Amino acid sequence: MATVLVVEDDEYVRSAIIQELSRRQHAVRSAGRALDALREITQNPPDAVVLDLGLPDLDGAEALKMVRSVSSVPIIVATARDNEAEIVRLLQAGADDYLVKPFSGDHLNARLDAVLRRARSAAPPPVLCVGALSVDVNRREARLDGAPLTLTRREFDLLAYLATRADRVVSRKELLTEVWQQSYGDDQTIDVHLSWLRRKLGESASSPRYLHTVRGVGVMLITPP
Repeated sequence: MATVLVVEDDEYVRSAIIQELSRRQHAVRSAGRALDALREITQNPPDAVVLDLGLPDLDGAEALKMVRSVSSVPIIVATARDNEAEIVRLLQAGADDYLVKPFSGDHLNARLDAVLRRARSAAPPPVLCVGALSVDVNRREARLDGAPLTLTRREFDLLAYLATRADRVVSRKELLTEVWQQSYGDDQTIDVHLSWLRRKLGESASSPRYLHTVRGVGVMLITPP
């Protein structure tokens, strides 16, 4: 069983999808607008999202980009658009799979099972421990020496990504791609967030404990001796 968020403005279609998924023992929540869906995803993260593209407040492709900026939740796009170039664009923008309307309940369930299997096999442990630093991925909480850290959304995403790759150098390009979801950008953005994160970890660039800069290469979250 999984928690699935259905984002669909057509009440008839939304009701049919909810009924089908509930029949298969999934816990289903729903939203009829993109911004409501974004709020649901950030406040109560689901296991997967079924996202319609024809939303009243925001184009579904833009909604997809917004979700991808805050979450790696598996997303199945439900679309009436069967143009190959459009589907490729959606997959490149962060969709995990797609369904062309109309589709059957069996087809939806098969695609949902597939993205959930991939997500679970690739998922990091729910709590990552690096020395006295712990990062709870599911609760989006981080602690240092048992004390909670107050992190912004982006600071947490950066710390969690580095924690999954502890003791390995992560390039700035990889951070831009995986944390910021950008193919290019300004390194200064990364430097600023690293500086804020170091301050909250009680360290500095000149005297690091966890966050070490590898000049000309990238950043490494090191397990202290």
